[in-house]
Amino acid sequence: MLDQLTAAVSTDVRDLLEGALSGKELTKEGAERLLGARGSDFHALIAAADLARQRDNGDDVSYVVCRNINFTNVCYVGCSFCGFARHRDEDEAFDRSHEEILLKCKDAVDRGATEVCIQGGIHPAKTHDTYRDILHAIKAVYPDLHIHAYSPEEMDFGHKKSGMELSDYLSWLVEAGLGTMPGTAAEILDDEIRDKLSPNKLKTERWVEIIKAAHGVGLRSTSTLMYGHIEEKRHVAAHLDLIREIQKETGGFTEFVPLGFIHERNLLYNLMGSRPGPSMDEDLRMVAVSRLFLRPHITNIQVSWVKMGHKLGQMALCAGANDFGGTLMEESISRESGSDHGENTPPEEFRRLIREIGRTPVERTTLYKTVQRFDDPALDPPSKEPEHLQKQLDLSGPTRWRAKVEKARAEVRAATA
Repeated sequence: MLDQLTAAVSTDVRDLLEGALSGKELTKEGAERLLGARGSDFHALIAAADLARQRDNGDDVSYVVCRNINFTNVCYVGCSFCGFARHRDEDEAFDRSHEEILLKCKDAVDRGATEVCIQGGIHPAKTHDTYRDILHAIKAVYPDLHIHAYSPEEMDFGHKKSGMELSDYLSWLVEAGLGTMPGTAAEILDDEIRDKLSPNKLKTERWVEIIKAAHGVGLRSTSTLMYGHIEEKRHVAAHLDLIREIQKETGGFTEFVPLGFIHERNLLYNLMGSRPGPSMDEDLRMVAVSRLFLRPHITNIQVSWVKMGHKLGQMALCAGANDFGGTLMEESISRESGSDHGENTPPEEFRRLIREIGRTPVERTTLYKTVQRFDDPALDPPSKEPEHLQKQLDLSGPTRWRAKVEKARAEVRAATA
């Protein structure tokens, strides 16, 4: 029976997968072929990527306790895929004060966060000082809180305002407390596509320049790709190849995060006729090919549960991914484009989802240092979620559930004594 299954896999796909598992680098052409795998080829791809994940990371699945803080949604860049941006005279426009940002930081710390992720729109009234002042404000009160902040688009904006050399500007922010940088604003790193998605946004060459400069001053970053809109497989393969080449040169990427396009509330789908986001098998192929293509240079492949949802996220963890992402606590960008998978996944929910697929939950830092392993569910800590959020989760949290179960058992014993 197993011979029949392997015999159904195309010869070229079998060769690509065997090569990737033996340490041979996939080419762009090989990645493009695998991104179109279907039927038995698809299932073989998923199995190979899962095996590669196990070899690279074992059976640990990591997550980070973090909070997103969008300090403004005022933005005039005009990206067609964005439902988050507002002009400053719109009713829903906001611009957070330092006091508001610090309140959100306090909430994050109270709930066990080790990281805050700070990003905002490109507000024309802001300057390079805006970004530094936010860092100073947070570090003055929470010196141990890791700040993961400012996409290459924001870095481009601030740098141009500063008049500094790029490396000096980045170092200036690091000195103020910047810990790592999101590798977002990447979408597809091909100007043929970028010119259609967001003609006013920084181009591929500038994105690469900023990322390399950041890595050069010791500022590590994530790497991302947005798929499921107007791109073709060749664009995705070329994007992965560029990310891999940067990593070979700098070693500065901490992870790769495939981001499925959310289509409901933006112009790219409703006016420009893009695809309505990726299908389930496209999501899984993207994760699997990323694992096989980027190893051993990038070995952390993250699931975006905000894009996929928890159940598809679990499937992605069985298709090459090893990280469930962050708790987030609040999430505006995907939500405003139409995502309905929520804004917060508490640590206890991550642990439950990870254990459901037979893996071991590991809380990590932004830089993938272990905070705590959770080998034994009986030793899980109590929830730090606010009471109203625990009620929304229907008494989630192992400690509270165990107490409830023990009470029910005691009542049964008493009734049958």
